[in-house]
Amino acid sequence: MNDSLPKTSRRVDTWAVLAALVFPSLVTWLYFVVLARHPAAVQQTAYSIGKGLQFIFPVVWVLAVQRRPLGFHLPGSKGLAESAAFGVFVMVAMWLLFFYWLLPAGYMDQPRDEIRQKVIGFGADTVWKYVALGVFYSLCHSFLEEYYWRWFVFGQLRRLFPLGPAIAVSSLGFMAHHVLVLATFFGWGSPATYIFSLAVAVGGAVWAWLYQRSGSLYGPWLSHLFVDAGIFTLGYFMVRDLLGS
Repeated sequence: MNDSLPKTSRRVDTWAVLAALVFPSLVTWLYFVVLARHPAAVQQTAYSIGKGLQFIFPVVWVLAVQRRPLGFHLPGSKGLAESAAFGVFVMVAMWLLFFYWLLPAGYMDQPRDEIRQKVIGFGADTVWKYVALGVFYSLCHSFLEEYYWRWFVFGQLRRLFPLGPAIAVSSLGFMAHHVLVLATFFGWGSPATYIFSLAVAVGGAVWAWLYQRSGSLYGPWLSHLFVDAGIFTLGYFMVRDLLGS
């Protein structure tokens, strides 16, 4: 991102990044909680509109309000190795926790029904639809989240604050909407909700650091891709009977 002097005031930029920190949680609350038992078409419409607004806002703000170039960089090899290593490490750790702790200890008994309802709500009730959803999230949605949280939210905070606070605030914002998702699955009273939410914040901090270090989204995106692929792989074991496999 180009760190030239802003053409908007610091106060206006601060309000913009605050809105960007909060909006994803509002969208998640709407389609993931409020509309949870509504028809799939209603959930998908709310999801599409909310996500569309979320991902359009950064480009509009930077180009139309700040009047600065977007500053995306072409792919490079810097940071890719450690990014891939972190993503694979998290993916394997999730698999081990799932099969050797969460399942045997019964932590997945409550989330099972909620996960099934969410899969139905997304219309992914066959193997190929589920695979398509997983590929979309792993390839496309992970990139959009990195563009939003690391390029825009962290990038804006980095222009306003020192590195440490920028990483911390952007990572907590990234965590916030995941808290709603995890609480829906595990319950607000479950330690798993807060342990895994903290893990999300740590992951967000690592990705922000990788982005700061490399100056490119491709490393964090690659890492995020592995994590999302691992999540959808585990999800398959929870809903495979629903998918007719």
